[in-house]
Amino acid sequence: MRIIRDIDEAKAALRRSSLEPATIPAGMQQRIREIFGEALTADEAVRRIVTDVREKGDAALFDYIRRVDGVELDLLEVNDAERRQAYEEVDGELASALRTAAEQVRSFHQRQMSYSFQEFSHGGLGQVVRPIERVGIYVPGGTASYPSTVLMTAIPARVAGVAEVIIATPPKEGGRIPPSTLVAADIAQVDRVFRMGGAQAIAALAYGTESVPRVDKVCGPGGLFVILAKRMVYGTVDIDGLPGPTETVIVADETASPALCAADLLAQAEHDVLASAVMVTTSSTLAEETSAEVERQLGEIERAEIARQSIERQGIIIVVDSIDQALELANLYAPEHLSLMVRDAPSLVEKVRNAGGIFVGESTPETLGDYAAGPSHVMPTGGTARFRSPLGVADFLKLTSVVASSSADLERLGPIAATIARAEGFTAHARAVEMRLDQGRTKK
Repeated sequence: MRIIRDIDEAKAALRRSSLEPATIPAGMQQRIREIFGEALTADEAVRRIVTDVREKGDAALFDYIRRVDGVELDLLEVNDAERRQAYEEVDGELASALRTAAEQVRSFHQRQMSYSFQEFSHGGLGQVVRPIERVGIYVPGGTASYPSTVLMTAIPARVAGVAEVIIATPPKEGGRIPPSTLVAADIAQVDRVFRMGGAQAIAALAYGTESVPRVDKVCGPGGLFVILAKRMVYGTVDIDGLPGPTETVIVADETASPALCAADLLAQAEHDVLASAVMVTTSSTLAEETSAEVERQLGEIERAEIARQSIERQGIIIVVDSIDQALELANLYAPEHLSLMVRDAPSLVEKVRNAGGIFVGESTPETLGDYAAGPSHVMPTGGTARFRSPLGVADFLKLTSVVASSSADLERLGPIAATIARAEGFTAHARAVEMRLDQGRTKK
């Protein structure tokens, strides 16, 4: 791995890139030409898909599923028989693991619900808390299946009280949905599952079609086309954010194990060639040994080629003078995941200002957070941890203010409201208050 020892060079290396790359990869350019018969930017292609689905509904959905996924479908929705059959095709150990993970996720978010969201009423003022009515969750497909994403998104929605939870996921050959995804959907109490992926799925969820009900919010990770589509439909529906490639920062001192640091870096790198695996350490020896361990362990993992490309493109180890300097860089980068592999790691948590999740100490690999610890693994990326939070029950709740003024409240605050309204030039606002004040005085 590339090792950096200059702080200014380190800051430059940690600078973020934009959501859409300046140059679309050649493979994506060719695929766009095959689908649309002409050269388009990714943004233009997604806009065309979104517009077609909004205007043509199911017909456009079936057409893009055929053109993009290469799958001919008769039905978009997965039926109950297929969902039951999935249990026959999933290993019992995996089903058990999903149930245990689901309970962890559910338990964590129930505590979140208890502590954070309260209705109240005092002196005629208050707030009520209501869940969003219908949520659409995008679960990526591609070369893998992601049952963990189902648990980490659908369960917080259910805990929040969402009435209907819908999943969209890309179909594989023959229109098949991975059985593990369907088992996870059943465990998470998902209402409906649709065979659709990419920008066309996001558009269908946002606008509704003959077969797909319109939702109030779209959540979940995805590739570039999914992210661009979410950005386009925002305002028609709410979204959970625009998650980009996954990322981790390890802050480590001389007490950290180079083998474990390397294992954690590779666990991040194997996600995607665009994933970022970064370590910041006070130990030059640890930096050198971890770099060597990364190279050695690459020969032991199945997704070695993906991990190698990620490490070569974005992977860096930064050597700094102190842990405070390491945390300064981490807070500047605002990573999705921040692992503290240092002596007395719990004492540093309060110094972390910007991170999606903090993983404290050697016995807390980020993998636990990905699959089984409890908090949702859908976390802010691309530096958005400066102002965003991980997915949680708050994402599925809305607060409504309640104002119930008494005549005494009106007498006390009405003149104030009228004065400010007139200062802003809104005389009708002022009169609406003053008429009530006059009526009240006449009755007296």
